[in-house]
Amino acid sequence: MSLDDPQFPPLLTGHAAGKAGNPLLKAYTGIQDGKLGAGDIVWSRNLHRAVVAIILEPDVSLDAAVEMLPLSMVACGDCLGVLTPPQVSVTFHWPGTIKVNNGRVGGIRAAIDLAEDTPAQIPEWMIIETDIRLKHSERRFEPGQNPDITALSEEGCPDLTRTEFIESYSRHFLTWLNNWQEDGFKSVHDAWIFRTEDLNEDIEFEYGDHTHRQKFIGLDEHGNLLVRSRDGKHDVYNLRETMLTGKYFESGQ
Repeated sequence: MSLDDPQFPPLLTGHAAGKAGNPLLKAYTGIQDGKLGAGDIVWSRNLHRAVVAIILEPDVSLDAAVEMLPLSMVACGDCLGVLTPPQVSVTFHWPGTIKVNNGRVGGIRAAIDLAEDTPAQIPEWMIIETDIRLKHSERRFEPGQNPDITALSEEGCPDLTRTEFIESYSRHFLTWLNNWQEDGFKSVHDAWIFRTEDLNEDIEFEYGDHTHRQKFIGLDEHGNLLVRSRDGKHDVYNLRETMLTGKYFESGQ
């Protein structure tokens, strides 16, 4: 099957990574070689997954820069809201998981330049990669057999292509980036909360080397996780700590 290459809006320049290519790795290599920078977007020719990595050069502190992760999720949520049938539910699970009809369909991960991991540091670059499963490349179970993992082809979008998704997502990303630049994180925060079903529920999440289960009570002003433990105390889990490890990226399963 042959597809047209995606066409990107102004401010973004596309670079193909090939069917088996790794957009995040290609973006990182391009930065190190001095060939890629802010506004470059690397995408995969994979027909089963829509994978795209956007390079940014933040002029804000590290704590503010990591707000790009929930911003990317919100952009992806709006994109899926347009491309999927009205009855399809698109929800988020902290820090980077995207669900469709309660099944994991993909997520967000990031890489960032860090000379030293301090909240006030201004990173020279960061890469945000979005990976959404369009269809299962190797069917190991029948549709609905494993409700925890799904693909858009099983949720009312059998003909959706990677080109359609990437074009739509890139436009929504720029829209939300503009909103963030003008109004700050609040609108991103509110849109993220709108798409989670975990609020005031006990959730499981990985942090460090441990699995935690606590009541989710919201996000703070930078997208960090706010929870309440069984003894009633409030805890904060740092988004940048999860973002930099890459352990929590679930879409490849």
